[in-house]
Amino acid sequence: MQPQIIIIVVFVIFILASAIRVLREYERGVIFRLGRVIGSKGPGLILLIPIVDRMVKVSLRVIAMDIPPQDIITKDNVSIKVNAVLYFRVMEPMNAIVEVEDYMYATSQLAQTTLRSILGQAELDELLAAREKINKELQEIIDNHTDPWGVKVSMVEVKHVDLPQEMQRAMAKQAEAERERRAKIIHAEGEFQASRKIADAAKVMSESPIALQLRFLQTITEVANENNSTMILPIPIDLIKPFLQQGSGGDSKNE
Repeated sequence: MQPQIIIIVVFVIFILASAIRVLREYERGVIFRLGRVIGSKGPGLILLIPIVDRMVKVSLRVIAMDIPPQDIITKDNVSIKVNAVLYFRVMEPMNAIVEVEDYMYATSQLAQTTLRSILGQAELDELLAAREKINKELQEIIDNHTDPWGVKVSMVEVKHVDLPQEMQRAMAKQAEAERERRAKIIHAEGEFQASRKIADAAKVMSESPIALQLRFLQTITEVANENNSTMILPIPIDLIKPFLQQGSGGDSKNE
């Protein structure tokens, strides 16, 4: 009798082990009964009918999937390599198991083909400058295709754009030329503003002649602060005019 009891105990333990399942908070179990899906259960303790029921676990956590680098020819015929990252999660466990064979592989392949298709329709400048717009467009397209699978794509981010060396040099020259253009414009604007201020100052000095003399004396004072400097200054005719008049008066008396 004892061997029979041992066999019975082992059989009961096997039945209980195959009938009891515990699912975590982020897990759901899709139950198949005799090959037909009857629904999803979880989280917590799940009781299954041995031999009759089969459960497939599905995680509901957000999955970050890396999209491998893709060779892309942009709209303006530039060959580049682009990789991205895809964030998605399963919203309907039953659809993720029943509607598609492997939702992870299917989502990855769909993301790769969509990335090549969308970036091939954009120019290089648009790809580099309007990355947020492209990310949003990628997310909407992939999400629409994965919706029947019960998969929700929350975000797509283009991570890195690998440019050829000759294109990098061309873009560096373009950026340098753009900086020089801005520098020349700023310099020209400064010259224009300075000329207007000088014209205003000349107008003020023309209204008050003594202001010109004061400015002349101030300039002499500033230059005189330099030690090793030689100054040759024009003498205003008004300063020596009295001496000329006096000299001419003395000559007329001698005559």
